[in-house]
Amino acid sequence: MDRADHHAGNVEGVSLALLGAIVWKSDKEIEVREYNGSPANMIWFWVDGNRYAMSYNHSTEQIELKERTHKGGVLHSFDNTTSYQEIIEIFNNL
Repeated sequence: MDRADHHAGNVEGVSLALLGAIVWKSDKEIEVREYNGSPANMIWFWVDGNRYAMSYNHSTEQIELKERTHKGGVLHSFDNTTSYQEIIEIFNNL
């Protein structure tokens, strides 16, 4: 939560929901990027053999779900206006 507070107040709630969705749907390892021993703003996970990345976009102040890598195409963007129903639907369709 400190990472979300540090960057933007508009993602602290949705970040918890997204972490729950990642734990729920991921079927392989979940990787969190570290920088100097602290979590960075990036996480990778797998669903049905497909790799996804989530990272915080400083310009839009949203968390982005991307295909394969942090440079992959943006599949969805999330902030505190994103409902948990939307998150469930998006993750069910990965």
